[in-house]
Amino acid sequence: MTTIGVLALQGDVREHLQALRNCGADALTVRRPDELARVDGLVLPGGESTTIVKLARIFELLEPLRARIKEGLPVYGSCAGMILLADRVDEGGSPLDETFGGIDMTVRRNAFGRQVDSFEEDVDVTGLDGGPVHAVFIRAPWVQEVGPGAEPIGRVSTGEAAGRIVAVRQGNLLATSFHPELTGDGRIHAYFRDLVRTAT
Repeated sequence: MTTIGVLALQGDVREHLQALRNCGADALTVRRPDELARVDGLVLPGGESTTIVKLARIFELLEPLRARIKEGLPVYGSCAGMILLADRVDEGGSPLDETFGGIDMTVRRNAFGRQVDSFEEDVDVTGLDGGPVHAVFIRAPWVQEVGPGAEPIGRVSTGEAAGRIVAVRQGNLLATSFHPELTGDGRIHAYFRDLVRTAT
């Protein structure tokens, strides 16, 4: 069985664990380097990206995480997880000194606004069958630009932000601005599970 970890330093860990188990993955929490070494894939949950980076350093996970991503570990990041997978963070948004990196993209933090500006929208995601994903955006980032290695696979289609990239894939790395773990739609997690199985 495919073993997928959820980085359990801060954020909506429990919801991701349940979504992974619902799609048939063996899901476990990751807080230490030895736990990271046991997983075939990893989810970076939503939360507060600055806090997650600080805790990763405290728990001695920062460099092991970066190393495993460079080695090809499949990783899926939602919301704050998307920010952490970005190679660059737009300084026009909230500043962030460092990320885990891996996806050739520039991300803008809190791009859609504050908590009160949270919203929901249906988003077409390339590679998913069954119609659009009902996406929940909470203090969400968006992708300002992608490099040649990264592929935009989902965009907002309405409002002032229409056309903004909110889902990206680069090789074994997947990221969304939104929170599929909150909606009961398991297709994003199943998509990632399949990506992990293909990579192992």
